[in-house]
Amino acid sequence: MYRHILIPLENSPSDKVILDHIRPLAKQLHAELVLVHVADGFAARFQDQLNLEESEEIKKDRAYLQRCREELTKEGLKVKTHLLAGEPPDQILTIADAEGVDLIAMSTHGHRLLQDFILGSVAENIRHRTNIPILMIRAAK
Repeated sequence: MYRHILIPLENSPSDKVILDHIRPLAKQLHAELVLVHVADGFAARFQDQLNLEESEEIKKDRAYLQRCREELTKEGLKVKTHLLAGEPPDQILTIADAEGVDLIAMSTHGHRLLQDFILGSVAENIRHRTNIPILMIRAAK
């Protein structure tokens, strides 16, 4: 069934919701997890082009991904991590294709109408642009 699951992480409390939900499924299916965080701050987006030093955002995000990987690995799961920069939906879909994932599991915030129009919705953007099955779990507000 699902053997290769991509989980976009925000480095926020909503990550716990999706990780807690996906752990038992991944263990039962012996699935590999691909954790992805997309840094979208100015320094992260233009680090290479402007020859900038690694930003605090990137350092914190890298450490966060490492902690998540270590925690899940200790539980017996096989885990890969990717720290990317740019537009989150674009980067998530690019790595999903590159890794050949068969499920994207992500938390959502449940924005509605005006908030989605103003803030955009990574989950909705991804949902409309891929044929990969998506599991969306609503995070608490």
